[in-house]
Amino acid sequence: KKTGKSTKIGIKKEGMQVIILGKTKSGKSSLLQNLTNAKPLISNIKFQTKKPEIGIMNYADCPIQMIENPAIESEYYDRGLKNSADVILILINSLNEIEELLNLIPKATGKKIIVFNKIDLNSDSEKRKITSYLQTKKYNFVIISTNNQENLNELKEKIFKSFNTIRIYTKEPGKEKSNNPVILKPNQTVNDVAEKILKGFSKRVIQTKLWGPSSKFPGQIVSLKHVLRDGDIVEFKTKWNSQAQQATSWSV
Repeated sequence: KKTGKSTKIGIKKEGMQVIILGKTKSGKSSLLQNLTNAKPLISNIKFQTKKPEIGIMNYADCPIQMIENPAIESEYYDRGLKNSADVILILINSLNEIEELLNLIPKATGKKIIVFNKIDLNSDSEKRKITSYLQTKKYNFVIISTNNQENLNELKEKIFKSFNTIRIYTKEPGKEKSNNPVILKPNQTVNDVAEKILKGFSKRVIQTKLWGPSSKFPGQIVSLKHVLRDGDIVEFKTKWNSQAQQATSWSV
């Protein structure tokens, strides 16, 4: 069998990225459909997925790019996708698949989550044994069913927490915060928010007000060096010079 066939059209990484890996008929397409806005072809035919399928999972105000890679044992499997992924979902239907799949992606650096699918086909006793085994081996795991949506919310939360990011919201004076947060790594600053909005923007900021976990009180005025926490809300006041050289203020 051929392996490592590349996609003809490159896939641009959009912020937070998850790759779904697994064997044929493991439920990859069903998982993508359950978690995202994608509508992949779901069939009983083996190796039905012949190209990566992309969807967006919206969770905790964050759009997360999720990609289903064709079956890892097929000629359509794209080896390169795993190298850019922040999180890798290793979808299995039996415990003996774990080591086999892990051995096929030894250099992948993304955080790995073992996802045991189709547990609706197992008895309660079998579920306990599966869970006990995964816990004993200290795997990062979730047991789910794409058939009846069992534990899919738990999987979503585990995926989100795997990114180790913080969400910083912006607001305009007198208005509610934006629903689209700026995504940063922990311990980043107000300056980092400004630069992510627009390169060089921090140099235009003359005042920043802050609400949220890292503020001492609502509307606290902070410096660009202030270290932020997840859920903080910032309001920037900037100084613009018009053609008439008159200063005006602008908030993001």
